[in-house]
Amino acid sequence: MKKTQKYIDVAYRLIQERAPLSYMLASRHSKRSPLLYFDEDKGVNRPLRYARNQKSPFEDEQDGNAVLEPIVFEDGMLFVPKQNQVLQKFLHYHPSNGRVYEAVDKARDASAELEIVEQAVEAMIQAKELKGDSLLAVARVLIGASVDRMSTAEIKRDVMVYAQNDPFDFIETLNDPMLELTNDVVQFFNHTFLTMKNAGKDVYFNLPKNKTKLLTVPFGEDPYYIVASLFQSDEGIETYKLLKKRLKSNK
Repeated sequence: MKKTQKYIDVAYRLIQERAPLSYMLASRHSKRSPLLYFDEDKGVNRPLRYARNQKSPFEDEQDGNAVLEPIVFEDGMLFVPKQNQVLQKFLHYHPSNGRVYEAVDKARDASAELEIVEQAVEAMIQAKELKGDSLLAVARVLIGASVDRMSTAEIKRDVMVYAQNDPFDFIETLNDPMLELTNDVVQFFNHTFLTMKNAGKDVYFNLPKNKTKLLTVPFGEDPYYIVASLFQSDEGIETYKLLKKRLKSNK
C-alpha cells in the first residue's frame, strides 16, 4: 500500500536574536542575489524562483506565466499554510535556510529547552554539595576576590544563583583541571603577591624584594586565566611553587 504524503502548515522564524519588524527574503535568482540549488541527480546548479501560480520552485520547471510575489517575515516569523506547497519547497531549497531562517520544530525546541533545564538542575545540585575549600575555590574563580569578605551563606547563595543562571559555564568551571590553579592565582592577587598596573594591562610582582613585571595581559583576556596558564608552563612552574609556599605560610 502506497504511503500518502501528509501536508502540514509550517512556520518559519529568523535566526538572529533581534529580528526586524519586517524582513524581505530574496525570492528569485539573480546576479545580485544568486539563488542556486545543486541537483545531485542532474549534477547542475538549478536557479530558484518563487511564483505562487507554479508547481515547482525551480525556474527551469516553470512556464512563462510566472506570477512573482515577495516573501516577507513579519516580527521575525513567516507562516506558510499547507496549501502553498511551492513556497514550502522554495524555502526548503533556499540557500539561506538554516543560516538566515529556520523552520519551527516544536519537538526540537522542547528537546533543547529540556537540556537547558536538566543542566540547570544538575548545576544546582553540584553547587549545593560544595563545601569548605571547594566552595571557596569555585566562588573565587566565578565571582572574584570579593568572596573573601563574604559570609559562607552569602557565598553559597551567590554560587547557587550563578549555577542556576549559567549552568553550562558553572559545570565547565567545576570540571576545569585548572580550577585549583586559578583559585591560587586569585589568592595571590588577594594577598597582594601580584598586582595589576597600567589600567589592568600588566601584572607585576609585589614582593618585598621583587617588584618586576610578570606579564602583559592580552586585550580582552581574563588576567587570572593568563597568569594561571603561565604558571602551568615549564617557564612559570617554579614561580608558582614559590608563591604557593608563601600563600601557605600566610594562612
